[in-house]
Amino acid sequence: MKIASFEAIALKVPEDDPLANMPEEAGRTRPAVALRLRTDSGIEGIGVTLYGKMTRTLHAAVEELAALTVGEDPMRIEAIVAKLRANSGDAGPGGIFTLALSAIDTALWDIKGKALDQPLWKLLGGHRDKVPTYASGSLRRGLTDKQAQQAAETLLKKGFREMKTQMALPGEPTPAEEVRRVKVIRDVIGPDIKLMCDINQRWRPEQAIDIGHHVEEAGVGLFWLEDVTTADDYQGLARVTAALKTPIAGGEYVWGIAPFRQMIQAHSVDIVMIDLARVGGVTQWMKVAGMAEAFNLPVVSHVMPEMLLHMVAACPNGLTVEYMPWMVALYQETPTIENGQLVLPTKPGLGLTFDEKAIKSFRA
Repeated sequence: MKIASFEAIALKVPEDDPLANMPEEAGRTRPAVALRLRTDSGIEGIGVTLYGKMTRTLHAAVEELAALTVGEDPMRIEAIVAKLRANSGDAGPGGIFTLALSAIDTALWDIKGKALDQPLWKLLGGHRDKVPTYASGSLRRGLTDKQAQQAAETLLKKGFREMKTQMALPGEPTPAEEVRRVKVIRDVIGPDIKLMCDINQRWRPEQAIDIGHHVEEAGVGLFWLEDVTTADDYQGLARVTAALKTPIAGGEYVWGIAPFRQMIQAHSVDIVMIDLARVGGVTQWMKVAGMAEAFNLPVVSHVMPEMLLHMVAACPNGLTVEYMPWMVALYQETPTIENGQLVLPTKPGLGLTFDEKAIKSFRA
């Protein structure tokens, strides 16, 4: 079996909020690139990559790298990754190359699963067939208290047992105001729901320690604080992690596998979050998961739950899947949620099929 052809498609996907109908801006779209890799045996693998407004540049990079895979054996994924790196001047670990590589690597794993008639999560280890998931993207920092309460109530009604909100509110609020807002969510959802909180790198380490202590003293009970300061300030993150009882999560902004070694060795985080596009695809995602396991650390995913549930479910240290449904509209059907858990698909590969009407509608 050889790779025979490919198609890369630039997209503008509607940036709505299907979970609680609290979009940040009505009518806004999110750029992405979808990839189809086709083999001479009729198998098609798919991948998706995204981030930023450089869609034309990313689209061109996916096309140029995908062209290098034609004629290659799709089952030899590491060999293809090595070829792509060598032909790109050993680019990486960050930037457009890694984003493009991610789509190709993911499509190759989709082909492999289909060729072997196995779902991806089984190929990667098959640790469990259901995995916890948490609602993300609805409890945003820009909402009013009333909107945040309504969104939280909607998520509860939909059966979510885990959800994420945000601090680092607009306007440089006091620590007391930060705590008050997160308590607004906790008061609605009750004490038994796991509540995470994302800072999106907006605090300095000393701010994170100060506000984190206030949150702990208020008894909010956060499951984790995420990306509390600049992602590559491994020492600053380690200061926060050592100072707080609340677990610190981070890693979504980290590119490739080597920086994760630095982050883990510096004891920067308690929970390792791995982004599929920035790490470079399924192959690299699982390598970071294995590295984290060696340090007795759990791993969690970032966006694209329809793909990443496979990886989180495959490894024994997978903790939970971020359910941020940015791209679910691209597919005919996506994994179901039962009692707060994603059910792993039984179809081979990713178990996903592009919705042709949606692809046509979202073309950039």
